[in-house]
Amino acid sequence: KMLDLFDYLKSKKPVVAVTEFIPKEYLLDSLDYENLYDPHVWLDMMLWGYAIERITTALIDLLPEEEAFLLSQKERYLTEFLTVKRETFEYVETLPKQQRVLVTAHDAFNYFALAYDFEVKALQGISTQSEAGIEDVRQLVQFIVDRKVPAIFVESSIPKRHIQAVQEAVKAKGWDVKIGGELFSDALGAPDSEGGTYLGMIKHNVTEIVGALVK
Repeated sequence: KMLDLFDYLKSKKPVVAVTEFIPKEYLLDSLDYENLYDPHVWLDMMLWGYAIERITTALIDLLPEEEAFLLSQKERYLTEFLTVKRETFEYVETLPKQQRVLVTAHDAFNYFALAYDFEVKALQGISTQSEAGIEDVRQLVQFIVDRKVPAIFVESSIPKRHIQAVQEAVKAKGWDVKIGGELFSDALGAPDSEGGTYLGMIKHNVTEIVGALVK
């Protein structure tokens, strides 16, 4: 439905597909929809670097008289961007590989998992509209119990009750799993919060995940 919305907006104002510079071989197929890609590319900083380039070129096309300023702003931002990228990778490296098991409400973290070398499991599919069946829940609960996963995560854009129900089912099987924190997958945080910017969102997610999975 968003495709239809953007097609409509094109007739009224400039619309830019900020991910079109990303090489297709880096994109993951959507498991929910045929012939579409998993859209959550922003959770891999390497891939979002291509978006920074696309945004810059789009702004220069719209404001050619501001090219020097826009290029300087891009370089300033990239300095901070690369610092956050290095720091988050270093922080993830403090978590042993066998403990990098990320269980979330919906399947938004596949790019994150590839970037930071995590195994990822989700209750729902890539679309937040998909529903988890009884067998999906049972399998996820058993996975958490078998692997003794210490924490599972809610997301800011998904009702918490789904993961809370998984937590209760896991406890009923004798394993005490905690809610590790709230992650940002499809939305940023409030404007004045740490997660209110892209880089703040990345730092918040990595800090919450690693901190909760340390045994």
